Amino acid sequence: MVSQFRSTRARIQSFTLCGLLLLLSQSISAESARDPFSAELELGPTWQSRNDIQIPNDSEGDRFSLKDIAGSGPWAGARINLSWDVAGRHGMRAVLAPFGYEESGLLDQNVRFAGEDFQGGDAVDVDYRFNSWRLGYRYRALDRNNWRLWVGGTLKVRDAKIELTQEGRNAKDTDLGVVPLLYFAGEYRFNDRWHFAFDFDGLAGGPGRAVDLSLKLGYRLNENWRLNAGYRTLEGGADTDDIYAFAWFNTALFSIEYRPQRR
Repeated sequence: MVSQFRSTRARIQSFTLCGLLLLLSQSISAESARDPFSAELELGPTWQSRNDIQIPNDSEGDRFSLKDIAGSGPWAGARINLSWDVAGRHGMRAVLAPFGYEESGLLDQNVRFAGEDFQGGDAVDVDYRFNSWRLGYRYRALDRNNWRLWVGGTLKVRDAKIELTQEGRNAKDTDLGVVPLLYFAGEYRFNDRWHFAFDFDGLAGGPGRAVDLSLKLGYRLNENWRLNAGYRTLEGGADTDDIYAFAWFNTALFSIEYRPQRR
């Protein structure tokens, strides 16, 4: 009951933060009309297709699947996407993407995780968190006809936690780190109302990879507001001496976007 309350409270706080940031973006853009600004609130159900864990990643730990314990979902997903032009073709962007779930399920095998032994066949509680906070630079490489394309880079702050609890046993692993990513995005306007857009943050190499890709179809309601619907996939992880963790999440997204007109 307590875990459900905490999960509900966390979701309420996230959605409240999203709404406040959206309102704040309108005020900022109104005061600085020379700097085109956009704010987008994304909402949608999120499923996990994979979530394999081994901590530590050696003979002292066992590999297991959080998907087998918690199921595929869905869980509520939300994020805020902010972007603004600083000068000419140069711009900045920020992403606030909290995500997590709390579930209970059965272990199908004995598991050694983060220094604790958990018994197969018994119920276990899972507290999973993977929050992503990002700040990036982008350059508008193309802006002609109906196409606009951007390239750039992103610094991602990864705030992650995996915690298991079973009959008095408890173990968790937390991770807070900064990851550099490449950024690529584009938009194609079919006409004055309809458009297609995509955005990509990602990098692969070394001990891990990260991929965040969205595809959206949008409709312009008026001069300032647009509605979007589409798909986002988030995949990646790391394979080091300390940890093996790879996950794949998929979201059916719906968003509302505010874009002030250039004056």
